[in-house]
Amino acid sequence: MTLSLLFLHGWAFDGSIWDDVISRLGRFRCLVDDRGYFGAPVSALTDGPVLLVTHSFGTMRALGALPAQCRGLVAINGFDCFGARTDFPGVPPRLIDRMLGRLAGDAEAVVADFRARCGAPPAQGEINREPLEHDLIAMRDGDARQAGGSLPILSIQGGADPIMPPAMRAAVFAGAAQVERIERTDGGHLLPVTDPDYCAVMIERFADNLA
Repeated sequence: MTLSLLFLHGWAFDGSIWDDVISRLGRFRCLVDDRGYFGAPVSALTDGPVLLVTHSFGTMRALGALPAQCRGLVAINGFDCFGARTDFPGVPPRLIDRMLGRLAGDAEAVVADFRARCGAPPAQGEINREPLEHDLIAMRDGDARQAGGSLPILSIQGGADPIMPPAMRAAVFAGAAQVERIERTDGGHLLPVTDPDYCAVMIERFADNLA
């Protein structure tokens, strides 16, 4: 059965982050999951072999519910843990707590500030606070570092990512048995938007190697 590609976006974004990448992957069946931060959620399911392609927090979401026939993972600006802990140099929980506190009173400002740090404009559409809050808590408290196991993983990071500091980028997927690491030297946190050609080439190469 043909390998499908299932795309999951990160926090404060939606499925449209993948539009330019998918337009370059015409020979694949591409499915896009949308968490519903700015509209109705979309759960994209596949009944055959699938390669997960994730951005940022979408990686933790994917690792938390791996499809039965998952063949591999391409994590772009992705992480298997976000909140700092004694054995992981992530983002201090107090900073996430501060975002959570502001989210209850002015979700639009919190989302706009985060997207601006990533280099993106404000979101379009009405903001749904509940999934944003749920997932920000998951980013603070979640830990998917053991979920990958022997899954083949391609980790593509931006060398100038303002969200993930160097120590954090180096620590993600440390427990994975099969991980290939690539750093896009001048890339930020939105590689699917700023460098879709490169992302598409890397996804296609990884998918072909799996086959």
